[in-house]
Amino acid sequence: MERISMPLIPTADDLQENNGNFLRPNSAMFNSESDDDITSVRSKSQSPRCSTSENLQVLSLRDHYDIERDLGRGTYGKVIQATCKETGSKIALKILPKSSTKLRDFQREFNISYYLSPHANIVDSYNVAFETKASYVFALEYAPLGDLFDSIPPQVGMVEQDTKTIIKQLSSALEFMHSKKLVHRDIKPENILVLAPDFSKVKLMDFGMTRRDGAMVRKTNGSIPYTPPEVCEAVRNECILVTTGADVWALGVLLFCMLTGNFPWENADIGDIYFKEFILWQRRKTTKIPSQWRKFSPRLMKFFRKTLDIKPNRRCLVKEINKYLNDSWLLHPTDISETESDSGTEAEQVDHLSLMLRDHGIDTRVDKRLRDRRISEWLLSL
Repeated sequence: MERISMPLIPTADDLQENNGNFLRPNSAMFNSESDDDITSVRSKSQSPRCSTSENLQVLSLRDHYDIERDLGRGTYGKVIQATCKETGSKIALKILPKSSTKLRDFQREFNISYYLSPHANIVDSYNVAFETKASYVFALEYAPLGDLFDSIPPQVGMVEQDTKTIIKQLSSALEFMHSKKLVHRDIKPENILVLAPDFSKVKLMDFGMTRRDGAMVRKTNGSIPYTPPEVCEAVRNECILVTTGADVWALGVLLFCMLTGNFPWENADIGDIYFKEFILWQRRKTTKIPSQWRKFSPRLMKFFRKTLDIKPNRRCLVKEINKYLNDSWLLHPTDISETESDSGTEAEQVDHLSLMLRDHGIDTRVDKRLRDRRISEWLLSL
């Protein structure tokens, strides 16, 4: 078996010939949400290197790889660390069970991963794909330092410079994806690999949820703190428009998490008190900065205001972060104390919010569910 090699990087002529889509001739994988089955042509070769997503071989995983350990598991399947028996190369194998994965979905993820991988901050995906009796499999580069989740100290957060180093690389990867009309849709620390101890090299991974910008998809998963409000509001199986604004929102939430070691809210839904506080400030309905945001400088808060706009079409582009990289993002402890004293006591803030809502016809003494619904209607009408 040949040594697993990096995919070729397309030339400028290649990109122009493909109208900038950066796709293979089988670009229908990117342009269709159909669940039609695709019949794969099987070659007689038994080498995984000769088996691609359009030419899948049925192979035995343990005949070609020494399986070492699980790197991650999820509803999609799992990623394992393995060593190629013939070359001795350490790689990661993404394994998707056939019981819950359609062939077209597997081919879409593999093709997107493979053709985005020339970017320096997107995980290397090798042109190796095959199937076992129970699963579809493709090969990725192995990152011995794991993912970003384990590098964020809970309740504390990362130092400012490390955060800037990571965010700059991540925004570059997303800007590249968006230029190809692709939206990641699953930005979170678990999907960012760390390849250098000083974070000088991080890479975006996992393109199982990636779709075309402007596509319509059905909501199938629950919400997590990185999910934008337009998706949180949708009910299961409701059609959702895919936009780059979803990645911009997730980038803003990720930045908050990296600097604090906490989530800003559980769900971007008006029923979440922390989200409601932020949106009232974000929409300039109060001058009081929510307590968990007071450690950030005014310049960074300006960026948060742009990325975390409740309306997806009003969010800035991911490259906007480059304007803020030379600014201070965190306040000194003395500055935070002054900000907190200027903001008044918690009771004063509650009274101020209650009076403001009452001025808009919202009685905070009514039933909580009714109050939340009326506040939601008010905010969405602005």
